[in-house]
Amino acid sequence: MIPLLRRLSKSAPSSALLSKLMDVSSSFGGSQRLLALAQQLRLYTPPTISEDIEEQNLEESAGKVVSQVGFAESASPIAQDSERFRSKRAAVLVCLFEGDAGDLRVILTKRSSRLSTHSGEVALPGGKAEEGDKDDAETATREAREEIGLDPSLVNVVNVLEPFLSKHLLRVVPVIGILHKKKAFKPAPNPAEVEVIFDAPLEMFIKDENRREEEREWRGYKYIVHFFDYETENKKYLIWGLTAGILIKAASVVYQRPPAFVEQNPSFKVTRVADKDTILP
Repeated sequence: MIPLLRRLSKSAPSSALLSKLMDVSSSFGGSQRLLALAQQLRLYTPPTISEDIEEQNLEESAGKVVSQVGFAESASPIAQDSERFRSKRAAVLVCLFEGDAGDLRVILTKRSSRLSTHSGEVALPGGKAEEGDKDDAETATREAREEIGLDPSLVNVVNVLEPFLSKHLLRVVPVIGILHKKKAFKPAPNPAEVEVIFDAPLEMFIKDENRREEEREWRGYKYIVHFFDYETENKKYLIWGLTAGILIKAASVVYQRPPAFVEQNPSFKVTRVADKDTILP
């Protein structure tokens, strides 16, 4: 049980308060668990990084957010070097819903095998911000509509996590949304981009099961890349890199506990000088 929901269950609200809670919970499909989750996540404050920094012209998979490597921006000194670095901004949608078994699940995609870059890899719906987007939430939900046919009106955006830096130093903002009308969502993958739409239990990303890791080196520094093996409906998926990093963080925030493994090698550092040739392998 999510901690906030546990606390709510110990209290006995008045009839007026109960009526109000029922009205609010209707926006989450009548689920008290999703309501409690939304209240919990709205209290979360991600670390902040100054954005008054120089623009860089960096490309990332034709505007889509897929990367072998992803680091929380607050742990990356490069993001704090205001005189040397500013990446382009993107957003992904971490869309949560309550599964039939009562567990929290997240919507994922497998990219089309026909794509020239990152073909067949697992990703969260998302992409680069466009000029007309008013904020990260609009970027993420717009991209989700384009990629998987998810109507933004079905999603309650409750918060954002701290930005991550992708392979090409794209600043990726994870937007946390709750799918409040699961049955109303009719997955419609865009064949040009998405091959499969599936979902996975969020909690798996803080468990040390079906997980492996590799220690890699970049410019003399070592870091950890996480790989999660997941099977559903007789199909196997590998979730790793940036997508895995974001989901580890999201699960840690939702379940209010750290992962049962080392999230990042403590000795890892990022160079303080970034240019157009700065690429993480």
